[in-house]
Amino acid sequence: MNSFTRNTLILLLGMLAGLSLAIGQGVMAEKAANSPNAGLPLESVRTLSEVFDKIKQNYVEEVDDKTLLNDAVSGMVSSLDPHSSYLDEKSFEELRVGTTGEFGGLGIVVGMEDGFVKVVSPIDDTPAQRAGVQSGDLIIRLDDKPVKGMGLDEAVKIMRGKPGTDITLTVVRKGEDKPLKFTITRDRIRVKSVKSKLLEPGYAYVRISQFQERTGKDLRKAISKMKKESKGKLKGLVLDLRNNPGGLLDSAVSVSDAFLNKGVIVSIKGRTEDSKISQSATPGDIMNGAPIVVLVNEGSASASEIVAGALQDHKRAIIMGELTFGKGSVQTVIPIGTNTALKLTTARYYTPSGNSIQAEGIKPDIDLDNIKVAKKENNDIKALSEADLTGHLENPNGKDKKNGKQKDGKDGKEETKDALAMATDDFPVYEALNLLKGLNLLSQQGK
Repeated sequence: MNSFTRNTLILLLGMLAGLSLAIGQGVMAEKAANSPNAGLPLESVRTLSEVFDKIKQNYVEEVDDKTLLNDAVSGMVSSLDPHSSYLDEKSFEELRVGTTGEFGGLGIVVGMEDGFVKVVSPIDDTPAQRAGVQSGDLIIRLDDKPVKGMGLDEAVKIMRGKPGTDITLTVVRKGEDKPLKFTITRDRIRVKSVKSKLLEPGYAYVRISQFQERTGKDLRKAISKMKKESKGKLKGLVLDLRNNPGGLLDSAVSVSDAFLNKGVIVSIKGRTEDSKISQSATPGDIMNGAPIVVLVNEGSASASEIVAGALQDHKRAIIMGELTFGKGSVQTVIPIGTNTALKLTTARYYTPSGNSIQAEGIKPDIDLDNIKVAKKENNDIKALSEADLTGHLENPNGKDKKNGKQKDGKDGKEETKDALAMATDDFPVYEALNLLKGLNLLSQQGK
């Protein structure tokens, strides 16, 4: 053991001994042992010192002191839960950059499950999504390296790299008989968190792929733009949170607040007083009470679940899709020095009704599997209708059978074509739109 290491450990042991002595004066030993502020156990510190020394003396290759100490800290934190980690200089910088919407990598959000890297969700318009990686995939190999036994941070470092370089992921997927391989070219990931369009006149669609610093503002801009396109009023909104892995808590609160006039959005409860927070809505619903359908799936996690839970509990939206991921914990980034930090789980969050969704998820109001539909093959034989029968009675309203234009200028065939394209392209969106139309019809009948 070199002089730096020996002196550091001696100093540490001396400080702990002094702390233990101070605690013992005027405080009962039993109370001190149970206190969260009690000194570290000297026996365990001695064990750490001895293990450190044995590695330095006997390991097959020489390991520098900084690496060993960093790995010891990293292991201590990562063993707490799948979301806590020690952020070295590079990881800390990547975290800060990632929340602003631009970072390097494959474009997947991952966690650990049974010793393997599990894909929480692929990010929209990224190499991983384009290659076909899906939520729930278990990554078992990175190039030729088995993932079993790796820490999450180590696996992430291997997946990240210089843009333009390739990596091969071997994954196990539910329903597949054998592992799948994806060779993916790394790229600079630029995430646009909010995308929007009109599905039909008056019916808006907003896709939030990740909760970033500007997501709340971008959502409001998107809704305002679509209102203008719809002559000032929207009949309904499909809010798509599928495969949204989460992001910033404040952003989730901002998005929820956009649709609520009052009430609790989310409450946070931890061990310390400053980790007990309740966030409430402010007056103003940007949809003016128009119905909302929120689409979720197993890749909807964390901040996505805060939004879905808040809108569901306040009965402001219908949640449609699959059971969500179930990440109901809050991570706080605590700087350590100037270039490193701890990402530490400090609290659990609760929906307005007081429910924790940790490891449970948000259960949709309407279950809908992520299924694909295909157009039925056309046999070129048109089915007969009354209008095709010889000598049929004419419609007394005098409607032009050949033209048949609707109020919006589209004929029946054109509308059918648009609906078919939507159904085959994204069936859950098609179903959500139909639900919004049904809700509007019911509201009109009640007037």
